Amino acid sequence: MAAQKIIIDTDPGQDDAVAILLALASPELQVLGLTAVAGNVPLDLTQRNARQVVELAGRDTPVFAGCAAPIARPLVTAEHVHGKTGLDGITLPDPSLPLQEQDGVDFIIDTLRREPENTVTLCPLGPLTNIATAFRRAPDIVARVQRIVLMGGGFFEGGNITPAAEFNIYVDPEAASEVFACGRPITVLPLDATHKALTSKDWIARMRGMGRIGEVVASWTDFFERFDTEKYGSEGAPLHDPCVIAWLLRPDLFSGREINVEIETGSELTLGMTVADWWGVTDRPRNALFLGDVDRDGLFDLLSERIERL
Repeated sequence: MAAQKIIIDTDPGQDDAVAILLALASPELQVLGLTAVAGNVPLDLTQRNARQVVELAGRDTPVFAGCAAPIARPLVTAEHVHGKTGLDGITLPDPSLPLQEQDGVDFIIDTLRREPENTVTLCPLGPLTNIATAFRRAPDIVARVQRIVLMGGGFFEGGNITPAAEFNIYVDPEAASEVFACGRPITVLPLDATHKALTSKDWIARMRGMGRIGEVVASWTDFFERFDTEKYGSEGAPLHDPCVIAWLLRPDLFSGREINVEIETGSELTLGMTVADWWGVTDRPRNALFLGDVDRDGLFDLLSERIERL
C-alpha cells in the first residue's frame, strides 16, 4: 500500500516532538512537510524546535514557518509546561536544516492543490491558526483535504488551561470554530483520550536504553511530566500529540463516536470550550469522530517499536 501523505502542523512542545519522531519513523506515512505555528512557545522557537526534531530523527523533511499569532487574539503560550524553549529537558544542537523560505500557510495551500484530491491528511498538533488561515486564503483547497486529525478539546475531562478549555483550542478559538465547520472528515484526540496515555517509569527507562534518541525522549518526558504529576497527582504525564499519529497508524487502539462539536468563541467564562454533543441531545449534524479512550499499553508499545527504528 502507498504511504499516507500527511502534513504535520505543530508547535513543539515535548509531546509534539515525540509525535514527529513517531511519524518520521513510520513507513506507512509520508510526511510532506512540517508547518510551525505559534502556540506552546512563540513561532521563532516552534520552527526552530521542529527543525531540531527532524534532524534528531536523521531526516531532511522540510519545515515551514506559519502564523505567529492567532486570528483575532493575542498569543497565549505555555512555557510553564514546556519550559522557555518549548523543548526543555535536554540541550540539542542548533539545527543545520534550513527553514524553508516559503510561508507555511502557502505550503499547505500549494501542497493540497498539487497532490491528487483527497490524498493529503492534515495533522494539527497545536492551535489551528495555520489551517484556518489556509482555508480562508484558498477556499478551494478545503474539498481537497482527505481528513483532519487533530489533538484538542475535551468533554468529560473539561479543560487544561481553563476549567472549560483545552490549550490548543483556547489559544485560537476562532480558527478552531472555522476548522470544525469546514465540512471535511475530522478526527479529534481530546483530553478524554490523551489523559489516559500516561508515561510510566518503566517506559522512560526503556527509552533510556535505546541510544541517543531514546535518551532525548526520556529527558523530554522527565521535564514534561513534572508539571502534570504535580497538577493531576498522576504517576506519569500524558503524551497528547503522539495520539494523533498513533490513530493514523493504529486506529484500533482508540474508541469514540461520531458527534457534533462546536467551539465557544463568545463567552468569557467558557472561551475555547469544545461543546461536544456526546449524548446526542441536539439535532446538530455530526462533524467529528471524537475519541474517548485509548489502549495505553498498545500505544506505548507502538511508540517504543517505532522510536527504536530511528
